Amino acid sequence: MQKKALVCGAGGFIGVHLVRQLKKEGYFVRGVDIKKPDFSKTVADEFLLLDLRERKNCQLALKIRGNFDEVYQLAADRGGAGYMIPKETEMMYNNVLINTYMVDEAVKAKVKKYFYSSSVCVYKDMPVGAKTIKEDDVYPAMPENEYGWEKLYSERLLLAYARRYKIQARIARFHTTYGPEGTWEGLKPKAADDLNRKAALAKDGGFLEVWGNGKAVRCFTYIDDLISAIRALVKSSIDLPTNLGSNEYVTVDQLANYVIKASGKKLKIKHIKGPVGVHARNFSNARIYKTGWKPKWKLKDGIKIHYKWVKEQVDKKYGKKKIK
Repeated sequence: MQKKALVCGAGGFIGVHLVRQLKKEGYFVRGVDIKKPDFSKTVADEFLLLDLRERKNCQLALKIRGNFDEVYQLAADRGGAGYMIPKETEMMYNNVLINTYMVDEAVKAKVKKYFYSSSVCVYKDMPVGAKTIKEDDVYPAMPENEYGWEKLYSERLLLAYARRYKIQARIARFHTTYGPEGTWEGLKPKAADDLNRKAALAKDGGFLEVWGNGKAVRCFTYIDDLISAIRALVKSSIDLPTNLGSNEYVTVDQLANYVIKASGKKLKIKHIKGPVGVHARNFSNARIYKTGWKPKWKLKDGIKIHYKWVKEQVDKKYGKKKIK
């Protein structure tokens, strides 16, 4: 029989790509979000506009004949470094409501398998050059921001429900993900999105502004790799939190140079004041590697595709207008 999947957050960047993959695999897919996809028409069999901060809407999302085989809980209030601090109370409030109601109602709806998208923000700030840490090294806990604290709590919430009600839990701690159809302007873009936008708008021979000194270390995962990792984890027997991401670590300045090269422009990096976040990331992917999954995309190659897509969006909105 055809498997049925519910994707919460199906109007968002990762959700859009996940729905496409599930449809390719032959699933019946219901997408749910507070908004429709920003850049393309959904391929979900059904798409419901629902605010999952309300329990009744979680019940509606899960109501289907025969029950859902899998739920993918991606719905979240989130953003880049420029969003997490000024919007920390909104993020905690919104995300706790969504995650609490969804897992509680999923159990009542007799869902077999429940995937939760957590984040490497659950880990503490790491100095540059720190040794690789595994998933269990998240304790003693000291996330760098409130978004990370909420993610860690929601992980534990799902694991508690899994122990008591035997729902199969799958928890992925995402690295920063980039690629076409991601948020590219406003407060919510991540570093790769923001730098691509700035480069697309910049005049040839101008500057590319980077927050901080550019020495912070990050790991950026191309969207295709993340989607294949999600599917590998869900199909596996791994029921513990699992890091999902690239094994390529770069400084923010290195990222900026990849963006400059992709733009084809002669831009100089200009460091300015701004929120930076943690100093470094260095996580083990050994757990997800047990499934046979490995990342395929190198940052320099993924950024070329991402820059081209962002530039198309910039040109549509701003035309030939550029910033200094």
